[in-house]
Amino acid sequence: MTDITANSSVRDSASGWTNATARRRVRRRYAADLRLQACGLAAITVAIGLLLTLFASLLFAGYAAFTTTKVNLGIFLDPSVIDRNEPQKANYRRLVRDSFASYFPEVTAPRERRELMKILSSGATYIVRDHVINNPEKIGELVKISVPVSDPYDQLYKKIIPRQINALSPDRFRLFESIKQRGVISVENGQGFIAIDAFLDPAVVSRADVSGSNFQPIVNSGVQAYFGRSPSTSYLELPSKEAGEVIKQRVISDLNLIGTTIRIKVPLSPAFSQLAVTGESKMRNPRFASDNNFVWFDKLVSGGLISTPFTWELFTNSDSRFPELAGLAGALSGSALALLVCFLLSFPIGIATAVYLEEFAPKNRLSDLIEVNINNLAAVPSVVFGLLGLAVFLNAFGLPRSAPLVGGMVLALMTLPTIIVATRAALKAVPPSIREAALGVGASKHQVIIHHVLPLAMPGILTGTIIGLAQALGETAPLLLIGMNAFIPSIENIGVLQPAMALPTQIFSWADSPERGFVSRTSAAIIVLLGFLIIMNLLAVVLRNRLERKW
Repeated sequence: MTDITANSSVRDSASGWTNATARRRVRRRYAADLRLQACGLAAITVAIGLLLTLFASLLFAGYAAFTTTKVNLGIFLDPSVIDRNEPQKANYRRLVRDSFASYFPEVTAPRERRELMKILSSGATYIVRDHVINNPEKIGELVKISVPVSDPYDQLYKKIIPRQINALSPDRFRLFESIKQRGVISVENGQGFIAIDAFLDPAVVSRADVSGSNFQPIVNSGVQAYFGRSPSTSYLELPSKEAGEVIKQRVISDLNLIGTTIRIKVPLSPAFSQLAVTGESKMRNPRFASDNNFVWFDKLVSGGLISTPFTWELFTNSDSRFPELAGLAGALSGSALALLVCFLLSFPIGIATAVYLEEFAPKNRLSDLIEVNINNLAAVPSVVFGLLGLAVFLNAFGLPRSAPLVGGMVLALMTLPTIIVATRAALKAVPPSIREAALGVGASKHQVIIHHVLPLAMPGILTGTIIGLAQALGETAPLLLIGMNAFIPSIENIGVLQPAMALPTQIFSWADSPERGFVSRTSAAIIVLLGFLIIMNLLAVVLRNRLERKW
């Protein structure tokens, strides 16, 4: 017994869990486990960081679109201008113009009056008209109506665009710095100068007619000497237009200089002169016609006439060419109709297909081929479904372009595989004992599926359906291919057969617009779209948790 115990101890120490080699292996496994956990945590951290970066960038760019800069106007609804019987035919432009001009009695010139009115949005007239039509009893009274300002002033008040911008591009700054290092730039009496060596070529400067000679080539040659054979000619912007006149006056004072090379200081152009004097070169933002625009707008701000309420118009207005008036009502209506058509088509067809394949279809090569193709369709890029809709629904069937009916049918084709796969998985999750018990009490196959299997599988089916619809809500490519990006200024006549815009295509359209105000509008629309997607996915999670059965 003693020998056996001793031998066991020897074997354990040589090859068991207690020897040094085994302990090193265990430590390596534990270290590998820790590295794997660290990699997982790092991946999660990176993913969360990227998501937070995405949301932060959207919020930073889109927060401005959720408020609108408005002017609180006091407008007298003159009965001599507004007919109580036909208020829609009144000259509301005149009412708005006269009311707004009353705040600026010093502005009398017609041109300045036109510039003044550009502070207000072009939709101010229609806002006043709609207010009067909805409140005809106020005709003859002085009413307070808030109307939006135009996009440049909205961006200015929100400090998105500056009053002044750089007058020179970065390469012009570098050009100036390079010439300044040569020591030929000087400042005298608030004016910047550049010293050049000007050759007064007799072939260019005529003794008989110095005043009629063109000295600009001489100036250009003098400046070019500093840059050699540079392919860029931007250095020609350094001297001002009066540089040639300075050389001309020098020659007129001494005709003997003709044919010689003289060292002379010529003035810099205004932008470069300002850079030489102050170290920066600024100009008025070209979105504003004159400095008077800032004076007038500042007067409105100091008078307490400017406010920035929440932009309900983002949800109640349709699309517009003017950013301050553009809204998502048309896009939301189009997406809602398209999703409704998608649901009405894909939900029953998807469930029926899944029930047949799971409960009735024989297991043969044909059914296997169908299953493989359905699984493959779930991974097909959405643009392929758009091409299919364009070829079949529009070109072959002649259905109306840009209609939510066509958009919903295309989205239904794209959503069907997701619903079929989810429904089949939900049906498989129902225990066979449910079917056997129903069949055992005399129920038919049809009754078993309709009354027992489908109700129990419905939580999984609804979850898959909602996720599929959420995916369809965010699709852009198939809707663009069928032309569902029409300009919709009003939703009064919208329908499944009328031209419409969807939320993703509205975002695509705004992102391609040149106006600065659509940048924030685009980010705000993306935030709204993400909000709907999050709500739909949360709804799927809630339904799954509340309706899920534990077997």
